[in-house]
Amino acid sequence: MTAPAASTRAAAPAAASYDVLVLGEVLAEIHAGAPLREAADGTPARISYSGDALNAAAAAAAAGARTALLAVVGEDELSIPLLRRAAELGVDVSHVRRAPRPNGAYLLSADTEGDREFVYWRAHSAGSTLAPAHIESWRDLLTTSTALITSGITGALSPTSHDAVLAAAHLVHGAGGHLSYDPNFRPRLTGRARARELLARIAPLTGLLKTSCPADALALVDTGDPATAAVRCRALGARTVVVTAGAGRLLLDDGGGARYRPVPVNPAPVDATGAGDCFTGTATARLALGDGLEDAVAYGTAAASLSVSGRGGTGRVPVFTETAALAARHRRVTGR
Repeated sequence: MTAPAASTRAAAPAAASYDVLVLGEVLAEIHAGAPLREAADGTPARISYSGDALNAAAAAAAAGARTALLAVVGEDELSIPLLRRAAELGVDVSHVRRAPRPNGAYLLSADTEGDREFVYWRAHSAGSTLAPAHIESWRDLLTTSTALITSGITGALSPTSHDAVLAAAHLVHGAGGHLSYDPNFRPRLTGRARARELLARIAPLTGLLKTSCPADALALVDTGDPATAAVRCRALGARTVVVTAGAGRLLLDDGGGARYRPVPVNPAPVDATGAGDCFTGTATARLALGDGLEDAVAYGTAAASLSVSGRGGTGRVPVFTETAALAARHRRVTGR
């Protein structure tokens, strides 16, 4: 499946209703075979494709949702395998736009704890050209589909991307759709004040706000305590808040009282890249398909746990039968 050629004025494919739309950036992922600070001449590396938007979209599709990616990709040689990989993951890329810019990329090394360092190349990338004009071209999709996923990374790519995220959020909210948002604060990409401003404007429009503690919480709501972080995010207007707090803890606060949910343990973790995106994509997909919040969160945590068995953001995208089986086993063990 290939994307249309592309300016924002190009004729878009006929609008169709989706369960989940994902707005954001797709990146080439270069995975080093050694810790970055120890990388030397001759260190092996492999290329794949990731970015929080692709990770979440792949998870949503695997969870059974009809999923489309709303993104801008470049016109360099990587665009063909990048879009091919997205399509292989079950994501509709027919609404992707093109820009005469290079695609963004990042370098990382294996990590199982989620505390990684990345080296990015995304200045003046195609993804950073995302703008309100693109959102207008996707208006019919955004107002007829069930759910949208986007993130603080997308909003931090450029001033026009910031405005695009807000425009899309308002369209979806105004049409009665569900919005899932992950602040995903990246200090090398944006400042705290800018990220806080976007969070404050997006939170009242969200059905699900997923954040991390301590990383996002310390930067954006001034706390290292998950329960306090949830309270402060809900005070901004978020209806439901999920706070991930390391490999084994997740806090859910939907206004009926915050409660911790144990996360299934992966006995053979390889790399935690994209696990949070996998949670968001899976949980949003299941909500869009009609599951209740508790079940959607249980499926999200199970899928995220399974995902860390793979290398890179889309190295391990579990099929839903596997996710559901792990969630069921975990429920029997924990009594929840």
